[in-house]
Amino acid sequence: MSDVVPPEVKPKPVVPAKPPNVGAPSPSSAFPPQGVGIGGGGGSSVSAPPPSNIPVAIGSHGPVHHSVLHSVGHGVGHGVGHAAGHGGGHTAAHNGGQGHGGSHSSSGGSTLLGYIGIDTIIEQMRRKTMKTGFDFNVMVVGHSGLGKSTLVNTLFKSQVSRRSAGWARDEKIPKTVEIKAVSHVLEEGGVKMKLTVVDTPGFGDQINNDNCWEPICKYINEQYEKFLKEEVNITRKKRIPDTRVHCCLYFISPTGHSLRQLDIEFMKRLSHSVNIIPVVAKADTMTIEEKQEFKQRVKKELEMGGIEVYPQKEFDEDMEDKSDNDKIREAMPFAVVGSDKEYQVNGKRVLGRKTPWGIVEVENPNHCEFAQLRDFLIRSHLQDLKEVTHNIHYETYRAKRLNENGGLHPISANETQESNL
Repeated sequence: MSDVVPPEVKPKPVVPAKPPNVGAPSPSSAFPPQGVGIGGGGGSSVSAPPPSNIPVAIGSHGPVHHSVLHSVGHGVGHGVGHAAGHGGGHTAAHNGGQGHGGSHSSSGGSTLLGYIGIDTIIEQMRRKTMKTGFDFNVMVVGHSGLGKSTLVNTLFKSQVSRRSAGWARDEKIPKTVEIKAVSHVLEEGGVKMKLTVVDTPGFGDQINNDNCWEPICKYINEQYEKFLKEEVNITRKKRIPDTRVHCCLYFISPTGHSLRQLDIEFMKRLSHSVNIIPVVAKADTMTIEEKQEFKQRVKKELEMGGIEVYPQKEFDEDMEDKSDNDKIREAMPFAVVGSDKEYQVNGKRVLGRKTPWGIVEVENPNHCEFAQLRDFLIRSHLQDLKEVTHNIHYETYRAKRLNENGGLHPISANETQESNL
């Protein structure tokens, strides 16, 4: 059996893909002097015959001849690049190479097919990021005695909150009296992260709590201002130190009734400046039924107050993100228990709180939702928290500042209050 290609159609060159055990394509195989070799597993090649006489063999070289037929069938008008690229993809796939690693060209010139090395981009990014390290800044806000500092220590399994040189593990954590940022470098599996914990004084502890959120608003905006001034310098640093607050954990008292007006007012004013994640503190003080009812009541009050907590629905990029974030939004606010003390339970050392009737295990999902909060905050959404902070909250602040009389000037308390109204 023989098929003859019409005289007016020229065959398209097909280059065999580079075997997977070879790092880069050979120049001699990419640009043959007379015609392009067609298929064979034994290293032999056959020059392409003239257009008037192309035999189509039936045998062990099916993938290669399939690509030739495909090239011919498409005709000259379809473009050399597409035919060669498609045929090369088929050939590479059947010979163990990268099936779609070829490049497409519409210029009619030579096309380099085979393995390129695009899959090494992720490794390049990983190496660069490992050298640079990560920054993550978290702020904790809430009443005194809700275990804010203890929970942060539990999240990162380290004494990262208000640690001093002479502070022993068993000592009581001192009370916070001012906004204070404490930074630590944590390392796990060769990955370094500079963690900054911004601890705030007991929020709403005073008799008169009018405008008690202003110091916190001012601190958040001061970090945006510091970053902005570094960014607009003529000679700026290669890597600007990032002190912006990426996440604010807002602690809700486990009253079992409803949110205080102060809670609603604070979250309403700061939800447009920082990513707020509400948590119900000391959830072991409520029964399972009380906890579920309280969570539903809090969620309803947040919706009625028009308060958008992280992750916001408008920032869902695709259906996969929406599906994951819907599960998180359904679980909010997280009812958590924090502890940096270990106990022996069933032969295992666990973090927990000891009660007369047993041990409340912090990382046991049947006891509290701490594990869900940790996975959400660190394992799945840490990078997204940083991106939303930079692309949404910081950009909003930056646009406002650059539009103010065409210049930058020191931030004042009045501007801070106006920007959060």
